Amino acid sequence: MSRAAALPDVIRDIERVDVDTVHAASAYPSSILADVAGRRGALSGRIAPLAPSMRFAGPAITVEVRPGDNLMIHAALAIAQPGDVILVDGKGDLSSALMGEIMSQQAVALGIAAVVIDGAVRDSEAIRALGFPMYAAGLNPNGPTKFVPGRVNHPISIGGVTVNPGDLVVGDADGVTVIERDKAAAMLPLAAEKVAAETKRIADIQSKKALRPGWLDGALRAAGVLKEGESL
Repeated sequence: MSRAAALPDVIRDIERVDVDTVHAASAYPSSILADVAGRRGALSGRIAPLAPSMRFAGPAITVEVRPGDNLMIHAALAIAQPGDVILVDGKGDLSSALMGEIMSQQAVALGIAAVVIDGAVRDSEAIRALGFPMYAAGLNPNGPTKFVPGRVNHPISIGGVTVNPGDLVVGDADGVTVIERDKAAAMLPLAAEKVAAETKRIADIQSKKALRPGWLDGALRAAGVLKEGESL
């Protein structure tokens, strides 16, 4: 029997990205982390926060469900730890909501950092008022079923990104970025360097010291837009 075949549908114990890395990463925008991770790891823009003020960082609890069924989200809530982020591969289905106010209240009481769903949710006004970071692909008032099996803490694909249990997940108004657990700590000094560089660039623009990027002419030459030695 293969290792994959031997794994249970619900894996309770996973190795999470460490707390210090999560705390440090929470200081950076999702865009900065996506850039330093090679411009990858950002979920599709159709998965968005219910309110732009929502933001979070934490280790991933991964959930795979059949479209319109939220049984395995309930299983994930039963085993998640405070600070976890529940990511749900809902297959992009918007025909019924996979979560609403009651489950969001449960997530808050459990200390869950956020929920990210490639699918629909409902009770959006109540969730906004609660202040719970909920990211979804859309809204639908229809309720889900609760009887189709799925998996918890197996690798999933959500918003075009592969996510493994315990990976670092960061979200803000721009969307959600995922970084592999074993690479997350190494991204932090790169993020600090990029923030410093962008801060200087903005200051140079505001002071009119540099109103266009220094790399522009070289990039235009490399693209064949300008001839060698030519400048704008």
